Amino acid sequence: MDGTMRETNGSPASGPEAVLARLETYYDAVPRFSARAEEHGPFTLFVRTGQGWHYYGRPALDGPGAFTAEDVERVRARQRELGAPESFEWVHEVTPGLRAAVEAAGLEVHEHPLLVLDLDAPPTDAPLAGAAEVRVLDPADPLLAAAITLPHLAFAEAGTSVGAAGPEQLVEAVKNPDTEAAVTRMADRIAAGRTVLVAAVGPDGEPVASGCHQPVGEVSEVVAVATLPALRRQGLARLVTSRLVEHARSSGVRTLFLSASDAAVARIYESVGFRRIATALIAEPPTAD
Repeated sequence: MDGTMRETNGSPASGPEAVLARLETYYDAVPRFSARAEEHGPFTLFVRTGQGWHYYGRPALDGPGAFTAEDVERVRARQRELGAPESFEWVHEVTPGLRAAVEAAGLEVHEHPLLVLDLDAPPTDAPLAGAAEVRVLDPADPLLAAAITLPHLAFAEAGTSVGAAGPEQLVEAVKNPDTEAAVTRMADRIAAGRTVLVAAVGPDGEPVASGCHQPVGEVSEVVAVATLPALRRQGLARLVTSRLVEHARSSGVRTLFLSASDAAVARIYESVGFRRIATALIAEPPTAD
C-alpha cells in the first residue's frame, strides 16, 4: 500500500473517502480553466495563463502516491524558472506520504482544517437575518470592485479579532491601479458561472463583508470569505456564508467545502453546518526572520 486513499475493486469508496475522492477531482479540474497542467513525475504543476493568481503543485490525480525530496525539488526548479511561487497544496488524509518529502526538501508546511457540508441533507436552520443586506453580485454590479478588494484588507489583518481597516480604508484600497483588471477577471468568471460572489452591504451602501463559491458540477468550494477588520464580531461572515450555502444548494451543488485558516475560523463555518473531514496542507519556503 502507498498510503493514498483509493477505490477498491472498481467500486466507489464510501463515507469520507467518497467525499475526499470528489474533492480530489475538483482540485484537479478548477485550475485548468485558467492554467495549463504540466506533469512532473508524481506531481501536476498548474501554470497560469494570462493574468491573475499563480497556482501550485499538487499530487497528480490517480498518480503513484510515492514522493521523494528530489521530486519536490524538480517542481520547485520549474516554479523558479516560471517566476511562480514555490508552493504545493494537498490533503493529508489522501496523500499522507507527501509531507515527509516536502519537509525533506526544506519547505514549511501549514495546516488548515478542511470542512464539508453535504447539501443533499435538508437545511437544519432557518436563513439568518441580520442588519446588513446580503446579495449575489452580477458581472456589472457597481459593488464588484469593493467586494473583491475587501478580502485583501481582511487578510492583511489575519484572525477574528476586531482590527483597524474599515470603510474608509476600503474606499482608498479600491483606487489601486490593479483593481480594474481584477474586476474584469472576476466579471468574466461570474459570467461564465465559475464564481458566485456574495456581498453583505452596510448602511452606506458599500460592502462590509464578501465571499465566493466556485462550482464545478455538483461540487463547489467556498473561498475568500472576509469581513472588514473594523467590523468583525458582528456575524457578517456567518451571514455571507449562509447566503453562499443557500445559493449553492439552490443551484444544484451537492458537496460544498472549504479550507479554514485555523480552528477559530473553522468554528464560524461549523456554526452554519460545516463539519471537519480532513486537513488541507500548504507547503512553501520558510519565511525569513
